[in-house]
Amino acid sequence: MSRATSRDPDRLVLFTDAVVAIAVTLLVLPLVDVVPETVHAHGASSEVFTDHKAQIYSFLLSFVVIIRLWLVHHGAFEHIRGYTRPLILWNAGWVLAIVVLPFTTEMVASYSAHDRFTTAVYIGNVLAAAVCQTVVTVMSYRDSDVASEDDPPTIDAVRGGLSTVLLLLVALVLAALFSDVSYYGFLLLFLEPLVRRGWRLIGV
Repeated sequence: MSRATSRDPDRLVLFTDAVVAIAVTLLVLPLVDVVPETVHAHGASSEVFTDHKAQIYSFLLSFVVIIRLWLVHHGAFEHIRGYTRPLILWNAGWVLAIVVLPFTTEMVASYSAHDRFTTAVYIGNVLAAAVCQTVVTVMSYRDSDVASEDDPPTIDAVRGGLSTVLLLLVALVLAALFSDVSYYGFLLLFLEPLVRRGWRLIGV
């Protein structure tokens, strides 16, 4: 196991937060472009909304997804006081998944909600972020040099990460097999508390 530095991870967190802010900002840029396009086409102002429902839907979906991922990330780092090189690399993987989200969001806006490939790519993107976050949580739970002395990560946080990964994996498989599932697969995340309880019952 790599030896953890005792330096406060604030610099790592600030960098990550900046990337999240940029990614959220990039989400809205395609919507900004539809206004002059509608004006150029001599469309009514209401058509900015009525003719671009897919773009608005994809923006709102990804905004909620990124904010949820960021909240989990923020909560995890509240229990971290140091970091190792592997932890930095897994955090970089999480950052990469966030950076890619505006791209996959554009795919969601451009293709039908029943396009299984697009749905799989998008859910896979979110799954990749969840996997990286869960690994960071596990590493901080297992390494006392990384964990906060006063408020270390709990096994319940690890269970929560594993539950999220499992549910997203199920959502990915269902979306890839059945076009009607589409992005409704994300609703499985509401079952996370039940799955977490299941891990507890089997002793994980």
